[in-house]
Amino acid sequence: MAVDPGAIDAALAAAVGDDPVLIAELRAAFVDSARAGLTAIEAAEDDGTWRAAAWRLKGLAASFGAIRLAALATEAAGKPAGDGQMVKQLRQLIARL
Repeated sequence: MAVDPGAIDAALAAAVGDDPVLIAELRAAFVDSARAGLTAIEAAEDDGTWRAAAWRLKGLAASFGAIRLAALATEAAGKPAGDGQMVKQLRQLIARL
């Protein structure tokens, strides 16, 4: 699954204007939050907690224009807790942000 970092930057620029420093700071905050979301998914011990963490990650991704991550998080919400293949896909995608 490819990542288009330009889409995230475009969404940030639309929100805050043409301030490269602010865009970089917001991008870093987004990536940190996405990593924290992945950590919550990995730590989920039951389906409800897993699903809630996946939905939070989806909301974060959608608010930053990370469409592919939002789609994958939506898919994750339908999987059982601890689905190793889904965690792997999320980890790979987030690493490319």
